[in-house]
Amino acid sequence: MRSGSLLTRLALCTSSVHAFYPFTPKWLKDLEEKTGLDSRDDGAVTYGIRRHGSSQPSTEPSSKVAAREAGRLAQKYRTGDGHDGSDVAKRSGNKYSVMEAEDPDTSKTAGIDQDGTDYSYFIEVRLGSEKKAMYMLIDTGAGSSWVMGTDCSSKACALHSSFGSDDSDTYKDAGQDFSVAYGTGEVKGELFTDTICVTDDICFDYRMGAANDTSDDFEHFAFDGILGLSMDSGSSDNFLDVLSDSGDIDANVFGISLHRATDGDDNDGAITFGGADRTRYKGDITYVDVDPSTTSWVIQLDDVSCDGKGSGAGGVASYIDTGTTFVFGPPDLVKAVHAVVPGAESDDGTSYTVPCDLDMPLTFIFGGTGFDVSPRDWISPKDSDGVCTSNIYGQEAVQGAWLLGDTFLKNVYAVFDADEKRIGFAARSDDAEDDDSSSSKTVTPAPATPTTGTYAPTSTADRTGSSEAETTTSSEGGGDSSPDKPASAGTSLTLGLSELALPVCLAAAAAFGLF
Repeated sequence: MRSGSLLTRLALCTSSVHAFYPFTPKWLKDLEEKTGLDSRDDGAVTYGIRRHGSSQPSTEPSSKVAAREAGRLAQKYRTGDGHDGSDVAKRSGNKYSVMEAEDPDTSKTAGIDQDGTDYSYFIEVRLGSEKKAMYMLIDTGAGSSWVMGTDCSSKACALHSSFGSDDSDTYKDAGQDFSVAYGTGEVKGELFTDTICVTDDICFDYRMGAANDTSDDFEHFAFDGILGLSMDSGSSDNFLDVLSDSGDIDANVFGISLHRATDGDDNDGAITFGGADRTRYKGDITYVDVDPSTTSWVIQLDDVSCDGKGSGAGGVASYIDTGTTFVFGPPDLVKAVHAVVPGAESDDGTSYTVPCDLDMPLTFIFGGTGFDVSPRDWISPKDSDGVCTSNIYGQEAVQGAWLLGDTFLKNVYAVFDADEKRIGFAARSDDAEDDDSSSSKTVTPAPATPTTGTYAPTSTADRTGSSEAETTTSSEGGGDSSPDKPASAGTSLTLGLSELALPVCLAAAAAFGLF
């Protein structure tokens, strides 16, 4: 493992968390408390947003929350196993702010909603015979899918929409419990099978979780559950496998385009299942093979540069995760990146301040092709003290590897190809929303650029895998397999740390005032 701060190592040691944990830097907390976004040059940028109620940002110091976020992500990849709402139908239960996406005009495509701060991205799915609407986070780092159940009594569930047997005539209890571990609790409940519609033209029977107990962390977020888009097997049936077997798509591929809130009300974010939407990118797609030793969406990063100056921060694994907001990396690699950024400074090697008027992209290089990340994304707006920070954090959330979240993904069109085990990136189309050549666009196979990269193992021998921390137990002594697919062999996975290591880690963390 690369050397890092004691805080980082303790965060990794004590982690027992998964999926979406609130990492709220000071600038984001300030932003959440406003109705508009302040740009770095103090110009006001506003957007329309459907507000159901107030979100509840974390009040913890950024350094402590950053460490806990790294711990959450470490467990997630642990080895072992704006709009005013005037034209929106009412959704009972959910109390949060949502910047809803435009209705896509491409087949097999769902609009990607967000919370108005680029913090979380989710789609509205329809469940059961009554097609009840639920928001589900799109998470390429999760193998399990679940929604909040009607029997849930947690505080977070009271603020969200829920789903249960009373909502559908076709609801079938699977007779199995599921549990997903968190550092501050867990999500647990029962598996069920019912119809899920992720687009108007993609509906199929799917076994997933109905949570009856959730961590209070979910009070902070608008989504009602998580849609696992990893190739991993989790507590629920693997979504991509079941989708592929349904016959609704020709290829086990999906393409994603995320909207940036400061670009205005016209949220054109979308996910297309079965292929790539040619109108949303320009040029060729550069594909890089996924690490063959894992079922995660992980590829090799060549380098990160600024103003043409390479940092030498590449040659290691990079996890591509729609369920992560920012970018995390080993402290020494993050330091190398900021060494080529004019005016970047850090007191702790974790968080870096940068000049607010810096107008340079960071270039992430994959398969020999560079993809620019706009300063609008990698540099934060000013916080209440007038300080701008980098959204590239020196936290080794995944041991010896980069973790690239939405800070990066907002700048590319991303294609996740489960058939060929590869990830592709292309430049976003600047005029995709103006393409009216066809009133009904179809999904077409995405052409690959001639520069297709191959995953090359790094020298980090102890790079982690990517299984979730979760368990599935049967209340009937055994789980039924789905009609088209046998039950997953990974229905019982290792949780957390060993009994010996955990007390040591907790004691060390307590000694340094982390609790």
